Amino acid sequence: MALLRAKKAELIAKYTDALKGAKSAVYVKFKGLSVADTSKLRSNLFNENTHYTVVKKTLWKRATDAVGIKGDAPTTGEELAVVYGKDLLIPARVSYEFSKDHKESFAILGGIFDGAFKDASYMLSIATIPPRDVLLSQLAYLLKSPMTRLAVGLSEVAKTKTQ
Repeated sequence: MALLRAKKAELIAKYTDALKGAKSAVYVKFKGLSVADTSKLRSNLFNENTHYTVVKKTLWKRATDAVGIKGDAPTTGEELAVVYGKDLLIPARVSYEFSKDHKESFAILGGIFDGAFKDASYMLSIATIPPRDVLLSQLAYLLKSPMTRLAVGLSEVAKTKTQ
């Protein structure tokens, strides 16, 4: 059944508002995903203040054009859903984690990152960036390692001087 013009305008406005408020969006395919799995995904996303919306592709394209997203949109042959949020990494990370358990029915197709369209491989690389806490601990280890080696070296020099 075709949508009425007013309903289409309402959906385009809703999509445009979503894009304006989001820092990143991930395009996902969801063919064959059960209602229970979809509810589980939505609850995971809700906990991260992120949203999941099934969109009409032509209306979504009009919304991305209205917002001024640069580049070529990823091509999708099937149904399209979008995971979007105010965080740059969380939509991609949650989608990636969910897709690991639902390989046959849920996959990342591409997305919008930093105001431009990106392909699936780029979005997967974004999804696998470690969380901030892990990155900070890695940085602390990198800073600590040379100081530790210097202290050990000075200790060994001090031992040879005293003998």
